[in-house]
Amino acid sequence: MQVASQSFPSDIATSLFSAGKESLSPATSSAVSFGGILQQAVSTLQQTEQDSATKVKGLLSGDGTDIHTALIATQKASLAFDMALAVRNKALGAYQQVMSMQF
Repeated sequence: MQVASQSFPSDIATSLFSAGKESLSPATSSAVSFGGILQQAVSTLQQTEQDSATKVKGLLSGDGTDIHTALIATQKASLAFDMALAVRNKALGAYQQVMSMQF
């Protein structure tokens, strides 16, 4: 059985790190904004969740999607959401730490 290549949470992390590296180089004229990086990550997360929902619907309707493909897509979406939640929690924690500093 052949498993199709799909977007995985590591793809999200790879795109975030590569975008961050591009913005650090002084030779590039187009800087990548933090908002743009977050927007790309959220877009990838939404695409992963939509793919998972499509595969589950295909499984339930009997359109030829096997259970393994549906479960793998569901787990990928779950991992992507967990990673996004962890990034959000770290950013919120850093913000709260900066706000509690006294100057």
